[in-house]
Amino acid sequence: MAKKVLIVDDEQDIVETLKFMLETENFECHCAYDGEQGLNKAKEIMPDLIILDVMMPIMNGYKVSRLLKFDPQYRDIPILMLTARSQEKDKELGEETGANEYITKPFDINFVIERVKSYLG
Repeated sequence: MAKKVLIVDDEQDIVETLKFMLETENFECHCAYDGEQGLNKAKEIMPDLIILDVMMPIMNGYKVSRLLKFDPQYRDIPILMLTARSQEKDKELGEETGANEYITKPFDINFVIERVKSYLG
């Protein structure tokens, strides 16, 4: 059975590119375009991994990550944070909120795919 990846980003082109690339690697992809939608979808589908943007409308990625990581039911889902915020303090905040990886934009799509495979391979 295909592993489920939830992609949460308010930039549709990023979501579509990641979805296309991951589907060619036989992952089942689900998408959300803001933090609240992402949080709800994560609880609904129980993904095997989440790719999560930081700066989004309604709820930012830090808050989504924190809410999932402090809930025993979702704590073990790996979260790869994608963000344009490259400051060391931003990275530390990502780690504090439970992100397993912190990848800055612009990112190499193949690197992201390899990271997903390393968690779900």
